[in-house]
Amino acid sequence: MLTIENLHATVADKPILKGLSLRINAGEIHAIMGPNGAGKSTLSYVLGGRPGYEVTDGSATFDGADLLDMEPHERAAAGLFLGFQYPVEIPGVSNVQFLREALNAQRRARGEEPLSGGEFLKVAREKAALLKMDMDMLKRPVNVGFSGGEKKRNEMVQMGIIDPKLAILDETDSGLDIDALRTVGDGINSIMRRPDKAVLLITHYQRLLDYVQPDFVHVLAAGRIVKSGGPELARELEAHGYAEIAA
Repeated sequence: MLTIENLHATVADKPILKGLSLRINAGEIHAIMGPNGAGKSTLSYVLGGRPGYEVTDGSATFDGADLLDMEPHERAAAGLFLGFQYPVEIPGVSNVQFLREALNAQRRARGEEPLSGGEFLKVAREKAALLKMDMDMLKRPVNVGFSGGEKKRNEMVQMGIIDPKLAILDETDSGLDIDALRTVGDGINSIMRRPDKAVLLITHYQRLLDYVQPDFVHVLAAGRIVKSGGPELARELEAHGYAEIAA
């Protein structure tokens, strides 16, 4: 589904990614861990198409298409979802309005009929229930007045409604308490753990992986992947840190 080969990228002319290669197949969940400044968020932004992140070498293909040649909205319509470490607030725009417009824009780009108001609300109620979110919260402005945990839960509801092929989740566990962590983990499993979908989960800590069991764990250090393994690698990192691996 996603193939990254020898990817190099800079931010403000500073090299961050330095030859990163990774392959994610449909049906797989991959976790990326690593020390601060390793390039984890940069990888997510490059794949999402955020301005200011310049690819200087390498390639990334998504379902056989050149991902790096697409505009951000084209990547979204192709089935890529980017979950942010710090979801932004959008005053004056309700969640329901925002999500319906986003979903229907993607449906039109794929040549599908847009959902009516009633059809959309049915989908929204179903996905909100998965994340134990009250529908009243979806009527509020996007993330305005939400706690850190509510923002992350709201973003998972967004993911469920958009129903992407590939979810790139940048430190979704950041700021979550134990209950919210379990709820978000259950949401990721119920929405994305399917044979035709995949997840790239970026995290600092092993705790989220207790709920979302990855197929593969990768250590990103100094702009490239330096070690890969199964879930046991995350437990090793939790116990011993990155010093030996990232050296």
